[in-house]
Amino acid sequence: MNRDAFASSDSVRTNGPLRHAQYVTLDEPLELELGGVLPRVTVAYETYGTLADARDNVVLICHAISGDSHVARHDANDEPGWWDIMVGPGKPVDTNRYYVICPNILGGCRGTTGPGSINPETGMPYGSDFPTITIRDMVEVQRRLLDHLGIERLLAVVGGSIGGHQALSWNVHYPERVQGTVLLATSPRLNSQALAFDVVGRNAILRDPHFHGGQYYDKPEGPIVGLALARMIGHITYLSREAMTRKFEADRLKPREVATEFEKTFSVGSYLGYQAMRFVERFDANSYVTLSLAMDLFDLGATPEQLAATLARTRSRWLVLSFSSDWLFPPEQSRDIVDALVANAAPVSYCNVQSTCGHDAFLLPDDLETYGEMTRAFLRNLESAGKGEQPTGSSGAEALPPERRLVYDRIAELIPPSASVLDLGCGTGRLLARLKQNGSRRLVGIELDEEKVLGAVRRDLDVIHADLNKGLGPFRDREFDCVVLSQTLQAVENVQGVIADMLRVGRTCIVSFPNLAYHPLRRKLAEEGRAPRAYGWLRDRWYDTRDIRFFSIADFEDFCRDKGVRIDRRIALNTERGVEVTDDPNLKADLAIFVISSPVPGREG
Repeated sequence: MNRDAFASSDSVRTNGPLRHAQYVTLDEPLELELGGVLPRVTVAYETYGTLADARDNVVLICHAISGDSHVARHDANDEPGWWDIMVGPGKPVDTNRYYVICPNILGGCRGTTGPGSINPETGMPYGSDFPTITIRDMVEVQRRLLDHLGIERLLAVVGGSIGGHQALSWNVHYPERVQGTVLLATSPRLNSQALAFDVVGRNAILRDPHFHGGQYYDKPEGPIVGLALARMIGHITYLSREAMTRKFEADRLKPREVATEFEKTFSVGSYLGYQAMRFVERFDANSYVTLSLAMDLFDLGATPEQLAATLARTRSRWLVLSFSSDWLFPPEQSRDIVDALVANAAPVSYCNVQSTCGHDAFLLPDDLETYGEMTRAFLRNLESAGKGEQPTGSSGAEALPPERRLVYDRIAELIPPSASVLDLGCGTGRLLARLKQNGSRRLVGIELDEEKVLGAVRRDLDVIHADLNKGLGPFRDREFDCVVLSQTLQAVENVQGVIADMLRVGRTCIVSFPNLAYHPLRRKLAEEGRAPRAYGWLRDRWYDTRDIRFFSIADFEDFCRDKGVRIDRRIALNTERGVEVTDDPNLKADLAIFVISSPVPGREG
């Protein structure tokens, strides 16, 4: 078996005591969303870092279903936390800068009131008498904890999976208390496939002969087998097909010898049995039923319109991260959240991180350089905004080749200082950063390259990881003063669709592209019989270029005429000489900038 085949997001978790946990009992009765009352609630939580005098550096971390308050080590002698790779001194959630609070959620079994807690009415554990709770109930308890600690506003709330549901709920119910939100591998509601796995897991517990109707705490044996089966099912959903192949396919008939009564014929079977037996050592079956049901009941809206309405009150800035191989909380559900935020003109950045790790990717180090660094940059931006400072890396003034600087200069001159701008194919956001310095009021970028999305987030920009060819659906008609498509049209598959969407979304549009009819390029092809390369905008070789369209100024003018697009202005440039070309630009210019718009009906000509 592969050396790391048994490694998982559970590898560091133990059933040991939480030595750094603090406890608060909130004596005010908690009226639950679905009915019932908890007369008092005890909350276990852990803190990291130092609370600023202004109390403006608080990051609330909401854990996933099997997590707890111990998000990270407190010192070298401490037990590992479930998110040590993300939280700690110098890490993406930097405890040298932020005061991190991680509470164990309501219904859990690691110190916060849950089914295993004593029911004051009976003097016995709640067991099956513990009421049905919701994500909103969990967040209400967190809100009361923060009130107890004297914290009025969060710099950020961060959560993955069901933790993301809590972060979303904070924005729905207490939007004025959240400055920024980081969502990882989450959704506005579970899809039916995810619900199905949870239903099977709960049935495995409820039908265990040792469940005893949930009142097993005084019995010699509890529903260990049912809980183990539920966890095995869960682990299958946390991994991707690629991860399972990598871990188990090469030696599938060589299972590791582990202490479990579950089938071990295959290596994947011994892995699941091992993970299941480790889990039952530290978790309570009733809590698993309670928390999984709360997750399944979470629902912010079944349609785009309902979801947008639910999130309409948000005041937060958002970072949404999904993972390409996550089929439990698939990327399209994160994109649903992003689209709803876009529909509300909320500031949001999004990246679908390319990963083979499945749902557990946000807990594993494999893709940390992407999701961790995006989180770091996002939190730094929030911190700087709160202090009125310029974020690190936000400048758009880095050294550029003269030809590119010339194009940025001319495009920037065409955009009024207060304009709202959507930049399609924004790259790392150089143009948007420059426009931000000029005072533009709303700036949004769309970019397909994951590394460039990270670069744009580092510049304190709102950027959405998306393919232009799939359209600009969530953006409203005439939402932006200007839509820019600079040096990207030649790489676009759906030219007609993209241009049409630009004209719908923007009052005016700016398109720039290299002119293939430029005379040195003509000579390269005609006289040397070689594809134009190694000049200005055409640096790639014919077989590794992203460009799929090769056209000229005259071609684009013909396109606009054929499609009824109005050309408001044309700027032809010879970037080699740094001048504007007015005489025979199709021959003498290597780059063109067009300002285009849709004719107003009845005013053409």
